[in-house]
Amino acid sequence: MDWELVLILLAMGAGGGFAAGLLGIGGGMVLVPFITMIFTAKGFAPELVVHMAIATSLATILFTSLSSVRAHHRLGAVQWRIVALLAPGILIGSWIGPWIGKQLNTTVLSLLFSAFVAVSATQMLVAMKPSATRELPGSAGMFAAGGVIGIVAGLVGAGGGFISVPFMTWCNVRIHQAVATSAALGFPIALAGTLSNIWFGWGEPKLPPLSLGFIYAPALLVIVAASVMLAPLGARTAHRMPVQSLRRVFAFVLYCLSIYMFWHALH
Repeated sequence: MDWELVLILLAMGAGGGFAAGLLGIGGGMVLVPFITMIFTAKGFAPELVVHMAIATSLATILFTSLSSVRAHHRLGAVQWRIVALLAPGILIGSWIGPWIGKQLNTTVLSLLFSAFVAVSATQMLVAMKPSATRELPGSAGMFAAGGVIGIVAGLVGAGGGFISVPFMTWCNVRIHQAVATSAALGFPIALAGTLSNIWFGWGEPKLPPLSLGFIYAPALLVIVAASVMLAPLGARTAHRMPVQSLRRVFAFVLYCLSIYMFWHALH
């Protein structure tokens, strides 16, 4: 890779890492549109560009989630009981998500990404107040919820925060705790999703050299180098922000990404 590309990827990694800590979204929702731009500019096979961007983005969450969750844990915000209940379903769902993505063409995948993100942004912006008596579901319900979170996160290459944060806040988990817990959930999502993307992308003839399945390893390494350093800063910033401001930041970022991916699907 040339130095200009390395610098661009480092900047993306820094932004993604900060977002991972700030919003509990694993950085993936921020990175996918930018990685799509870069892979398109490098002339990668058009029918594989979005698949590769999603897979590479998801793989970065293996590292950013560990970095951001450490900072959240030190602040006592991670709800580990919720993590334990959601993780089994998440592991299964995150393996299935990339398999579903492989069956879809680039246009459909881009439109799905755009739609999921727009819905998530609206949920956070509206911030409908849950019933005071609403609680998290039992073990079976949490397993099912984890499965849905895992499938969608694995499909669009994100840490799942765009579903898990609204889900937890709707069940009366405080926003800061929901963000912190979502950061912890990013690791099982990324682990299963990364292994799935390697497995289902292995042997694809149009992938560029140095690819691990659908993951483009050079981009992964550069992005991770920057993102791991910025994730703790994002986490600390999240705990200094008022709840409503955090929701607005979350929604604004997601709307911008949704618009770009919709535009990409039509061109």
